[in-house]
Amino acid sequence: MTVPTSPKPTQDRPDEAARRALSVIFLINGALFATWAVNIPGVRDHLNLNEAQLGAALLAVGLGSLCSMTLTGTWTARYGSHRVTWVAAVLCMLSLLPPFLAPSLPTLIAALAVLGAANGSMDVAMNAQGVTVEQRLARPVMSRLHAYFSLGGVIGAALGTLLVGRFPMTTHALLVTVVTVAAALLAGRTLLPDQAAPTTPASAASTAAPRRAPLSVAAALLGLLCFLGMLSEGANYDWAALYFRDVLNVPGGQAGLGYAAFVTTMTLGRWFGDRLRVRLGDETTVRGGALITALGLALALMTSSPTLAALGFALSGLGLSNVVPVMYGAVGHALGGRGIAQVASIGYGGFLLGPPAIGFIAAHTGLTAALGLALAGAALITLLGGRAFALIRAAAPDRTPEAGHVTSSP
Repeated sequence: MTVPTSPKPTQDRPDEAARRALSVIFLINGALFATWAVNIPGVRDHLNLNEAQLGAALLAVGLGSLCSMTLTGTWTARYGSHRVTWVAAVLCMLSLLPPFLAPSLPTLIAALAVLGAANGSMDVAMNAQGVTVEQRLARPVMSRLHAYFSLGGVIGAALGTLLVGRFPMTTHALLVTVVTVAAALLAGRTLLPDQAAPTTPASAASTAAPRRAPLSVAAALLGLLCFLGMLSEGANYDWAALYFRDVLNVPGGQAGLGYAAFVTTMTLGRWFGDRLRVRLGDETTVRGGALITALGLALALMTSSPTLAALGFALSGLGLSNVVPVMYGAVGHALGGRGIAQVASIGYGGFLLGPPAIGFIAAHTGLTAALGLALAGAALITLLGGRAFALIRAAAPDRTPEAGHVTSSP
């Protein structure tokens, strides 16, 4: 005889509260980087930096992130992703202001390295917490969480449009810092402790030697695919507007049409991506999305019509929208926070190295051919994705069911 379980709604409330709180964490992370991005020209002019000096300063953000990402996997395993997310989020928001106060290039580089390190820890920890929330809710939420990051970027950019040029940069940064720190402090209180992983010989060995986290073949291959996915994302973000202006000869503000199309479909795709994961499964979502990206970029690069090119960039954003979030979720369910740290560390190199590599190639072959690198990366995700997900399923078959790693629909 089946007995009704009335306590379930009560038990679900902390899980839903954690999902909402983590959505806030992702949102403020997106707003933070949008705030920095819209003020980069002002910081450059304030310190009289040339392009090479600015490039060195921006590189510090990526290097700081890479340095902290590998450590954060150990911290989440030891202290829990909920604690590390809370602390890293507060520190990351506090680290927004120092770059605006830097009086010289060396201090700017140091401040941006700290910002990058705090963000790297926040990135790994909040994605690990996202896996925990998925497990507790028994439904996918990772794509929607990343949609909140994109939405935070839109909000931060919109706020910047209102404030940049009308108020001092430090006033803008201080306002965002106060609001986001307060949001992080409140949201962190309702995050969830991580669930204990099932005991296996591999997990027993990792418990006996917690500081040693060898890179598995599954994590290495999924990290490579994340690298390719982030390379394609970075190419769209950094080069779409220049492609419209320099190759398609689109004048003025209309040159941002491709970028706007990409960002819009990226946000929408992530907003509805979890439902897609339930219906199609993680592997099909990633490989199908990468294929759509490759076709979209092929359309954008083969046409001389700005309208068709914008459609191509829109398809690229739609296809890429769930590639990285789903792969983070897959490795997190199979290999835990350390797996996310390893994959994120490899994948972040795509953001760090991809756009400069495209610029170097473009200087010798033209931007159209250079953006073919992003197309090739998307195509490789489609080709290698099957093998990567087979390795992930083999790594933890009891924790990674086919349809989105969870068992119930949203």
